[in-house]
Amino acid sequence: MDVYDITIIGGGPTGLFGTFYAGLRGLKTKVIDVLPELGGQLTALYPEKYVYDVAGHPKILAKDLAKNLATQAALFKPTLCLMEKVNTIERIDHEGEQVWKVVSDKNDNHLSKTVLLALGAGACVPKKLDLEVPAAWEENCVFYAVRNKERFRDKDVLIIGGGDSAVDWANEFSVLANKVTLIHRRDQFRAVQSSVEEMKRNKVNIKTFYEIKDLKGDANQINEAVIFDNRTGKEETIKVDAVIINIGFVINLDFLRQWGLVMDKNAIVVNEKMETNLPGVYSAGDIASHLAKLKLIATGAAEAATAVNFAVTFINPQAKLYPGHSSNLNLSI
Repeated sequence: MDVYDITIIGGGPTGLFGTFYAGLRGLKTKVIDVLPELGGQLTALYPEKYVYDVAGHPKILAKDLAKNLATQAALFKPTLCLMEKVNTIERIDHEGEQVWKVVSDKNDNHLSKTVLLALGAGACVPKKLDLEVPAAWEENCVFYAVRNKERFRDKDVLIIGGGDSAVDWANEFSVLANKVTLIHRRDQFRAVQSSVEEMKRNKVNIKTFYEIKDLKGDANQINEAVIFDNRTGKEETIKVDAVIINIGFVINLDFLRQWGLVMDKNAIVVNEKMETNLPGVYSAGDIASHLAKLKLIATGAAEAATAVNFAVTFINPQAKLYPGHSSNLNLSI
């Protein structure tokens, strides 16, 4: 039975850069992810959105960033296990050596000397409206993520939410859709202030203190939305062709506590080496928590590199922590 040097759970941007870096350090690497394709939220939730805070890219489409990261990760030929949900990890004795046994819904024989948890926001699903939404509407005219911007061209679009995703899509569609209305139950937005200011300048009908009451249409298509002012109860009916719901996610991380990991709310506590409280188990990216935490793709990559380097010395205490500059290597990409 193969024992890997490191198993990375999570195929999002942090996990993919960690995969590349593990290969760079000569580690035999396996990646396990529950999704059918690599990229995490970049591909599953906002592939058509631009990402602006990645070093070296003034802006890049999320799906293109995911593709580049996957290409980079593939350089050292890691083993990929997609559409596998990890259920448990446990420390076992294997041929006289302590290793981690990673059990998924498809395989109970993943053995690894170290583990890197790069789970992003965790096992999360989009929050849905407290309304009856016909199944035929979902991904036809009711959306929780945007995978193809062209579907919204010249449409009357209603966006529900006040976070980064809602505001970013309002800005994107202000020049693509026929009409964009954004409703938010408060007058304070959780989105980056510069994006909010841009939205106010753009052709977006912003309605704060408004919520959704009903969606109307036929069996396959929405025609109208009934919204109301939550201060006065006054209702308004607007014409809509598509609704984008960006009201957050439901996250359940109880399984991580069951693994014995120390948690800080919905994140895994790590030290400056990205070590968890379990020997040989590291965490990086949005799922990791430490005093200097910044939730950025760029810092997730740095945390993954830190975790991998310390995993190298965990496996072999005589190994160098710092591998040298990659520019000194002869890599064929």
